[in-house]
Amino acid sequence: MAISASDVKKLRDMTGAGMMECKKALSETDGDFDKAIDYLRTKGMQKVDKKAGRLTEQGLIQSYIHPGSRLGVLVEINCETDFVARTEDFQTFAKDVAMHIAASKPIAVKREDVSQELIDHELEIYRAQAREQGKPENIIERMITGKLDKFYQDSCLLEQPFVKDPDKTIGDYLKETIGKLGENMIIKRFVRFELGE
Repeated sequence: MAISASDVKKLRDMTGAGMMECKKALSETDGDFDKAIDYLRTKGMQKVDKKAGRLTEQGLIQSYIHPGSRLGVLVEINCETDFVARTEDFQTFAKDVAMHIAASKPIAVKREDVSQELIDHELEIYRAQAREQGKPENIIERMITGKLDKFYQDSCLLEQPFVKDPDKTIGDYLKETIGKLGENMIIKRFVRFELGE
């Protein structure tokens, strides 16, 4: 199937991927835009994984103060070079993440950052709930594993659905931005302040 230059440009505008990558994606998917986007995302994720080991010592600290000044966020996002930290895409990502933290109240960046004490407390509650429902012990362990996964999805920044686009997580958005900018990036830490808390 012949792929037109206008289709390649359209896919490039939609994804930010290179012209040759867009042409290959359309060729591989017989001109189907949805499949081509998935193809590019798959390839992009592979590129992101290769960048994951690179040092991230540049970046910025982004702030967000909610109107009314009763809620504020500081988030540190790192990348490899100062050049990328000054780009509009990087800064837009940082602002989006800060606003998301204000709205979604995560307790940690990733699962590994959640304290064992809090995890044990949650597991205790889940076990008590399951026993209250009269579930047998072999079922209880499977139930609490599922509930703990749900707790991580609700509480860990990288696993939360992005408030501006709930079809993707903050982790997906981070990987997309890494793919677009061509540098490793990490959300290192954040603090959320709410008046009276």
